[in-house]
Amino acid sequence: MALIGLLAFGLVSRSDDTSLDQAVARGERPVAASRELPMLGEAGTRSVADLRGKVVVLNFWASWCEPCKEEAPVLAAAQQRLQREGAGTVLGVTWDDSTPDSLKFVAQQSIDYPNVRDVGKKLAREYALKGLPETFVIDARGRVAALYRGQISQRWMDDALDRAIG
Repeated sequence: MALIGLLAFGLVSRSDDTSLDQAVARGERPVAASRELPMLGEAGTRSVADLRGKVVVLNFWASWCEPCKEEAPVLAAAQQRLQREGAGTVLGVTWDDSTPDSLKFVAQQSIDYPNVRDVGKKLAREYALKGLPETFVIDARGRVAALYRGQISQRWMDDALDRAIG
C-alpha cells in the first residue's frame, strides 16, 4: 500500500519544469516579475511595470562584485543603443549592497541609467537570483526574452536586444 501511495504521489507531483531559465530556453517569454523599488540616490520608486512598452535590460549587481565591474561597459553600450533607438533602458538593481557603496560604484563606472535598491532582496527572489551579476532582457510587452546568470558579453547583449526589440 505504501508503494502505491508513493507511485501516486510521484505521478501527481510530477510536472514540467516551469523555472524561468527553462521557459526562456524553450523559447517561451514568461511575464517578468515587477516590484516597486526605491531609486538609488534619488527620491521615488521605479518598477519594470512602469517601463511597459519599452525594452528593459534588468541587471542585478553590487559594488563588491568584480564581474559586475567588468560588464559595466557592455551595459553602458546597451543603454546607448536603447536610447538611440528609442527602444527602452537599462535598469540596474543593487543587491546586498550599502547605498554609499552603490553610489560610489555608479560614479566610478560612469553609469547613466536608472538604478533601484532591492530592499529585502524580494525582487531577486522573484527572479531566483543565483549569484551576481545576472541580467534579464524584458521585451516591450513585459516578458522575459533572454536571461544570463553571470557576466554578460557584448555579443550576448547584442543578440538579446535584437530578439527583444524584434
